[in-house]
Amino acid sequence: MHKHSSGHEHSGTGDRTKARPWTAVESSAAFWNLVTRASEIYWTRRAGIAAVNTARRRRFDALLGFARAHSPLYRELYRQLPESGLSPSVLPVVTKSTLMANFDAWVTDSRVKLNDVERFLGDHDHVGELYLDRYLVWKSSGSTGTPGIYVQDADAVATYDALVTAQVDNREWDAQALWRMIAEGGRAALIAATGDHFASIASWRRVCRAHPWRATRSFSVLEPLPRLVAALNEYQPAFVASYPTLLCLLAEEQDAKRLRINPVALWSGGERLPAAMRAAIEKAFACPIANEYGASEALSIAYGCREGWLHVNADWVLLEAVDRDYEPVRAGEPSHTVLLTNLANRVQPLLRYDLGDSIIVKPEPCACGNLLPAIQVEGRCDDVVSLRAADGRIVHLPPMALTTIVEESADVHRFQIVQDACDRLQLRLEHGPERAVAWAAASSALRTYLMEATLPDVQVMLAPEPPVADPHSGKLREVIVALSEANADPHPHASGVS
Repeated sequence: MHKHSSGHEHSGTGDRTKARPWTAVESSAAFWNLVTRASEIYWTRRAGIAAVNTARRRRFDALLGFARAHSPLYRELYRQLPESGLSPSVLPVVTKSTLMANFDAWVTDSRVKLNDVERFLGDHDHVGELYLDRYLVWKSSGSTGTPGIYVQDADAVATYDALVTAQVDNREWDAQALWRMIAEGGRAALIAATGDHFASIASWRRVCRAHPWRATRSFSVLEPLPRLVAALNEYQPAFVASYPTLLCLLAEEQDAKRLRINPVALWSGGERLPAAMRAAIEKAFACPIANEYGASEALSIAYGCREGWLHVNADWVLLEAVDRDYEPVRAGEPSHTVLLTNLANRVQPLLRYDLGDSIIVKPEPCACGNLLPAIQVEGRCDDVVSLRAADGRIVHLPPMALTTIVEESADVHRFQIVQDACDRLQLRLEHGPERAVAWAAASSALRTYLMEATLPDVQVMLAPEPPVADPHSGKLREVIVALSEANADPHPHASGVS
């Protein structure tokens, strides 16, 4: 799952479904597209890793040819390259900033225009609906500094759905568990940021609109934990999807008997899921948790196994672990970044795209028996913030809620929230002409959120220094707990990093 969606939607209301005259036809076509692709994935993988590699190479060649023929940007980038027989390594690397700066030349459908897409995204009633009646559109949060807008065609969406379907067998969700999910009403809950066009909520609402008979409901990550617990107790979901840090907080509520739900399965994404956190969540809910690695650029890149590795969907995704100079790194060594080629989407091709994540490729076959390449991903590793209320209680806040508030209220995408005392948060913002305006908006939104979370006495201060990236990885952690011994709480919460 990916971050991200936001806005200050505090209710846990059900997803609205808008009736459209073509919904039945569209759903039928989407269903058969999904069945076809899921079957293809199943039989390709059953044939072994050589068949997977052959399928990937065939799709790469086809995507490369399509991009050269229909995308003015790629046609210019590849102008000096041979027409066929190209290895992926000879293609130039592309970045989000370059692609967004050339959006209209990047896309392969001349009807898709950046100004029109931005107007579409400006109306939050369209979340999960189709742009131009054919494309699903969402945006990224811009945590790397540059927000992105991503247009997905029907084949790409069907591929993402099929990849998730193919994972059910690998997650060992037995027939009894699936039947229990159906018998208990099949109610599914997504807990995410829910107020804008981001991948998780757009995908969720697209499914809700296509299948209005399904019992689905979304809840805002900004909901204060007691209210969220009460809403989940009332709804009694059989399936819950959210971020690992939020699921960890819910596991504590379940252990304390304040949360009383009986899910059949859980799903996590958007953040790193350490082994200890996974074990605690599964123990609390007595059910398996599926862990997925995805991005706004490609919803389903890899999925977790019981050995703690992520297996790359290598028939539909090409991942290259590289150093700062975009040269390959050896298996077993952490990369500086990873280059993504999404073989599913043709309306907005991504070939050797700098995704920004650091990965480690497992040098030997995984002990789980899955032959797909296995990786570990650094991913988001922000801390859960634990603040002291006026009555002495400790209130835990998920990092995704805090980052969502700052991004949406101040429209900034490079910042840090640092907890340096049990009743104080420091906000680091970039220096520049917009700093004062961003601070006014972000601090007001944070204080409103803290008040609703029964933390009106917590201080929110502007730090004098700008955001500081990790000196080794170069990555920017957005939420950091940095308590000195004197300021530490006697009952700290376990961090999102372990």
